[in-house]
Amino acid sequence: MAETRLLAEETTTTGWRWEVSRDPHEAHALLCACDAHQAAASGTPAPRRRPETTEARVRSGSVRLLRHGACAAGMFTLTWDRPFTVAEGVYPHADRPIHLSRLAVAPEWLADGSLVGLRCVRHAIEEAARAGADVLRSEANPDLRETRSLLDILGFRQYGPTLGDEGGSRRVHLQKTLRTAVSVPDREG
Repeated sequence: MAETRLLAEETTTTGWRWEVSRDPHEAHALLCACDAHQAAASGTPAPRRRPETTEARVRSGSVRLLRHGACAAGMFTLTWDRPFTVAEGVYPHADRPIHLSRLAVAPEWLADGSLVGLRCVRHAIEEAARAGADVLRSEANPDLRETRSLLDILGFRQYGPTLGDEGGSRRVHLQKTLRTAVSVPDREG
């Protein structure tokens, strides 16, 4: 059954559409449902999510939602403001970094091994490039092996060490180069 679903998902766009999220409650529910599913599957703690943060991200137009019919299947946040703490100097210099966060897939799509997560990350990469970013930065839980493998395959590279906190949550900082900086020769005149 999963193979049939994968094939149907890959070969047709009927019923799939991207939108800017307008409903913070729907976005937060999807995020928390995905977190709970991933925590149970990986044996790691679910991140603590604040509804106020979700509401602010939705209000700013930063949350992209992938729908299948009327149902939210996946989402991510794309923002110029860094949504996570990172030590200075972890990332190499970038002129226009944009940040991917809050990647979430509805548990029913995760359970069937669909390509919703791939679609979300690819769309984030496309939107980041269209917006003129030179790099796409993200923070991820390295214990979510499938997510981490997906990001690796799509060209994200880890910068800095794997970090952890008292709650047992681990994270890594990742970056994907979208375009290389163009060096302009010095002009002496």
